Amino acid sequence: MKRRTTRQIHVGSVPVGGDAPVSVQSMTKTDTRDVDATVEQINEVATLGCDIVRLAVVDEAAASALGEIRNQSSIPLIADIHFDHRLALAALAEGVDGLRINPGNIGGDDNVRVVVDAARERMVPIRIGVNAGSLEKDLLAQHGGATAEALVESAMRHVRLLEACDYQEIKISVKASDVARTLAAYRLLSQRTDYPLHLGVTEAGTFMAGTVRSSVALGILLEEGIGDTIRISLTDTPAREVRVGLELLRALELRAPGASVISCPTCGRVQVNVVELAGRVESALDEYYAQHPDVARPLVAVMGCMVNGPGEAREADIALAGGKGKFALYLKGQHVKTVAESEALEALMDEVRTF
Repeated sequence: MKRRTTRQIHVGSVPVGGDAPVSVQSMTKTDTRDVDATVEQINEVATLGCDIVRLAVVDEAAASALGEIRNQSSIPLIADIHFDHRLALAALAEGVDGLRINPGNIGGDDNVRVVVDAARERMVPIRIGVNAGSLEKDLLAQHGGATAEALVESAMRHVRLLEACDYQEIKISVKASDVARTLAAYRLLSQRTDYPLHLGVTEAGTFMAGTVRSSVALGILLEEGIGDTIRISLTDTPAREVRVGLELLRALELRAPGASVISCPTCGRVQVNVVELAGRVESALDEYYAQHPDVARPLVAVMGCMVNGPGEAREADIALAGGKGKFALYLKGQHVKTVAESEALEALMDEVRTF
């Protein structure tokens, strides 16, 4: 697909926009003031392949914790700040790699200018994050609600504030909680500016609903060449957000292949726990590939019974086909041994490591 041409910025070591790959972001769900818990969550998503992580900065204590978190993080950090420009200054002093603010809600032009001057010292990018739930009252009145046009006008109003300070290290998001407005807003915004765009559906919902809504909206936009970095917003763990985001990009061939696992939907014939094993296989493969990015990535099949199992095994590089409390292991379609259900994961991973 032909990607829309955008300016390029850098969030720490991660390029966003231009010819850079589409990056995956998430946001910690911990109290940022709890350094250990926050670092643990960051390290988990970094291992899965997350490129950038955002943290809520709610007060001075949270801002003060950012330096130590930054020291222990292997991926760039973005400070999410509202209303108090002093927290943005404190976050920058602690070494964060990006800011997410609404320039219009941090206390006026003078405060915007102070934050921009501090960001300019290290060319720290600022994301203008516009959500349908927090639009300015005059725009709601003018447009009759949180329409796509209102979202874009709010974003461009904030862009003009930063540009008036001669600052262009900018990326933009215009998020709604439904697919139709999200598509309309990003399509319109992409015609109005060449700044890199951060894609997302805000308040997308729980794992099932949020995954579907986000995948539909972001998949369509990415297929149209719109979008430079993405976040899947779920009422769930950051790890699940990252897994969905990566799988979306892989499906569109915008990310290197990851764990390729074929698994059956199961039925009444199954006498092993395929659902649990398939999930454990996928997690183990993701972790292994994150630690060894240059290894071969075989196609793996986890099948529940002998009806389709042997047939799928012929198509996969490594396959497990279930029986009664056990699995038959196949390599390149050839049965090599049978193992107990409790030993199936390790038997498969042994073959992956030597593939």
